[in-house]
Amino acid sequence: MADERGQAVLLLLGVVGAVVAGGLILAAFGQAYGARSHAQRGADLAAIAAAQVMQRQYPRLFEPAYLRPGVPNPRHLPRAAYEQSARDAAVRGGAANGVRVAPRDVSFPSTGSFGPTRVSVSVRDDADVQVSQESQRSVPVRAHATAELSAGAGTVAGVASGGGYSGPLAYRQGRPMRPDVAQAFDRMERAAAADGIALIVNSGFRSDAEQARLFAAHPDPRWVAPPGKSLHRLGTELDLGPDAAYSWLAANAGRFGFVQRYEWEPWHYGFSRNPGTASVGFGVRGGDGRATAAVQAFVPPRYAPVIARAAQRWQVSAQLLAAQLYAESGFNPFAQSGAGARGIAQFMPGTAAAYGVDNPFDAEDAIDGQAHLMHDLLARFASVPLALAAYNAGPGAVAGCGCVPPYPETQAYVARIVGLLGGAGDALGGVQLKVRLVA
Repeated sequence: MADERGQAVLLLLGVVGAVVAGGLILAAFGQAYGARSHAQRGADLAAIAAAQVMQRQYPRLFEPAYLRPGVPNPRHLPRAAYEQSARDAAVRGGAANGVRVAPRDVSFPSTGSFGPTRVSVSVRDDADVQVSQESQRSVPVRAHATAELSAGAGTVAGVASGGGYSGPLAYRQGRPMRPDVAQAFDRMERAAAADGIALIVNSGFRSDAEQARLFAAHPDPRWVAPPGKSLHRLGTELDLGPDAAYSWLAANAGRFGFVQRYEWEPWHYGFSRNPGTASVGFGVRGGDGRATAAVQAFVPPRYAPVIARAAQRWQVSAQLLAAQLYAESGFNPFAQSGAGARGIAQFMPGTAAAYGVDNPFDAEDAIDGQAHLMHDLLARFASVPLALAAYNAGPGAVAGCGCVPPYPETQAYVARIVGLLGGAGDALGGVQLKVRLVA
């Protein structure tokens, strides 16, 4: 009996010991999991803090380094300073949330770009967990987070067909029009509102079929153009109201690129920068060529005349070509990418051959090919951001969605060239950078 009681006590003690040990193990798991969650939250917030600083600083990358020769531009931010400000923000963000982030633990995965749009933060720490009643063990805790600046897709609502314009459409007050016309109208509408005038859009783009129906109902060519003859088929024309706005429009519409098409129609205004003009990245046809010859201060002097000649030959904005070359290669005629793009304009071999660029490392040959390709893309998509996206990602990807495709590289490419254009392209595409956590 005594032996049995002794065995029972030993068994009971063993069970109690196992329960205690199991409890300690569960507690250790809980402590480790809590430490891991804490570290991950800290890494997430540190990455977001860094990306928010990058978002604010990003436009400064595209400011010219000098206002004029010998005079530094205080708004310009070198890439090294841009990255350092993000590192500092990640360190501060980690500390504010109870984790230690070392500067070496902040990296920029998009290192090949002109200005990184992604930032990664790693957290390396140790957590003390109770492994027995008498001892603790130090367990390594690791966490990683990546945040990025995501460019808005510049999405447009629909694609025109059945008229004289077959590109993407934007809508204002439910009426379709070319994207650049919509943005010009926005500026005019704001100015009119400031003067107490509320503009109304009564009509925009019309297909030939729609025009045929209108003409059948009102077969007077003075008031309704026959199908195939109306300028509304170009996506550049707006019928505006109310009647009280006519005098304001007559006095002010020209400031926004609109002209009254017919003296007997005070409501009909057309955007005068039609396809083939500066409204969608083209140079000015005819004239003295100044619109195509002007390049930014950051263009190396030896390339300025080359860009001007290509711009005039292919009727593409010289400033657009210059901004693109800056973003593509930093004007390095011998640049090569890991994907196989070559030269100052970063032509892939197939594209170079298609556009007659025999040697992509020959800057003059490549710039002429770049201008030719951009001419074709601008003519097809009638939008600076969409043409740039097609140059980077291919026209098929852009045509498939009528937007800047949701590829981080392409979105960042469009955003940085828009920035180099000083916002000129933004009026045509609405590219904006937003912070988001991606990993």
